[in-house]
Amino acid sequence: MAAVFYVNHNRWLQHWLCKKLGSAFEAADLTQDVFTKLLHKQQLNAIDLTTIIEPRAYLTTIATHLLIDSRRKQKLEQAYLAMLFDAQPDFAASPQQIQEAIDILNQIIVMLEGLPTKAARAFILYRLDGLTHAEIADILRVSASMVKQYIARAMMHCYQIAYAN
Repeated sequence: MAAVFYVNHNRWLQHWLCKKLGSAFEAADLTQDVFTKLLHKQQLNAIDLTTIIEPRAYLTTIATHLLIDSRRKQKLEQAYLAMLFDAQPDFAASPQQIQEAIDILNQIIVMLEGLPTKAARAFILYRLDGLTHAEIADILRVSASMVKQYIARAMMHCYQIAYAN
């Protein structure tokens, strides 16, 4: 069934993504990511392809989520590189160092997925930026005790993800 689903919708999805992205190469990559994700869901018995009433709407939803994730990762990478350059303008990181840092940041993103935005942000400000609870509270416009709760929630979330695998 997955092969038939792929044959019936692959070309259409790739064309739709190409119009959105303006790049046939990016569209082809993202199309494969969509079908990989779909196949993974099917293997986990999380979805039965025969029950999908609007396959194109379903595929565009998956593609949109993957595109958002991709853009979020790109922004994070750009912010990291900008921060690195601002902090040490004479510092020249090797491509390997940059890739390692990006990989670590992507792992952090994956670990924090599913958390409310403020909890994830509080955790990052605390663990990566080294800010105090009071400083984070000012940034997030919440109380310091709320920041403690956010950080605890994020730590518990990360712990559960790390030990669930």
